[in-house]
Amino acid sequence: MSTEDYSSPQLIDEDPMSLKPDPEHKHNRTTRVLKDILAGTCGGISQVIVGQPFDTTKVRMQTSTSQSTTAKEIISKLIKNEGLMGFYKGSLIPIVGVGACVSVQFGVNEAMKRFFHQANGTNARGNDTLSLKQYYICGLTGGVINSFLSSPIEHVRIRLQTQTGIGKPEFNGPIDCIRKLLKEKSLMRGLRPMMLRAGHGLGCYFLTYEALIARDIKKGMDRCDISAWKLCTYGSLSGTVLWLSIYPLDVVKSMIQTDTLRNPKFNNSMRKVITHLYRTHGISSFFKGFVPTMLRAAPVNGATFVTFECIMRVLG
Repeated sequence: MSTEDYSSPQLIDEDPMSLKPDPEHKHNRTTRVLKDILAGTCGGISQVIVGQPFDTTKVRMQTSTSQSTTAKEIISKLIKNEGLMGFYKGSLIPIVGVGACVSVQFGVNEAMKRFFHQANGTNARGNDTLSLKQYYICGLTGGVINSFLSSPIEHVRIRLQTQTGIGKPEFNGPIDCIRKLLKEKSLMRGLRPMMLRAGHGLGCYFLTYEALIARDIKKGMDRCDISAWKLCTYGSLSGTVLWLSIYPLDVVKSMIQTDTLRNPKFNNSMRKVITHLYRTHGISSFFKGFVPTMLRAAPVNGATFVTFECIMRVLG
């Protein structure tokens, strides 16, 4: 299907007159950015609440020393040793941090869409469409920029998630974890795989979502009238596409971020991690934790997008 088959997704609260360089436009643009940030933050909080148990299971499977460890075994041991709240280890940082991360992702994506509409000589309420390549670039830009925020947040979360509750913990909560990572100059460990993962992943993510929204708009439906169940479905599909496109990179990132702080085995090297995984257990090593991740993708991203869109509608 060609990109010309899609009509342009409408941007909520976007005015065709906004391309005019006047003070009122500047005020409207600032208001729009603030709305993007607030709606994205709410979407991020929904993402953590729904997805944290799946994510904890995924991380422990990815970093397990045994290739045969199953999700059922991980869950059973976690409940036995740490209780149900063990699934939410390290969730304070994600609730605050992922909210900020998602607000950046959505905010940059929306800003880039406006940039391309203006560069193409169109406005967001017109019938002109961005190309699929442009939608991909919008998401990719948001992912790369967001990596500088999400990489340390995920590093802290993963360190806390992989503490099993057996023996003395290395970190006494998120603040202690941040302090120790800073002391070892390791807080930003895993930035390169995160940039690759988030850039390509969010490019595919927003491209899929916007293409699905555009198809409905082409049929004459206003974006604000698209039902919540459709938004949730489109978000679920987009999340599934995201993880299918980047999962092996996520395994590499997790291995780097759980490497020992002192005398690390991989020394922040993607090449060393890839070589180690392949030599140890072959291609299957790059898909450890794949099932809980894919089970997580649909509800988490459905909740994220429907929350974002609904908050934007409430804000007008």
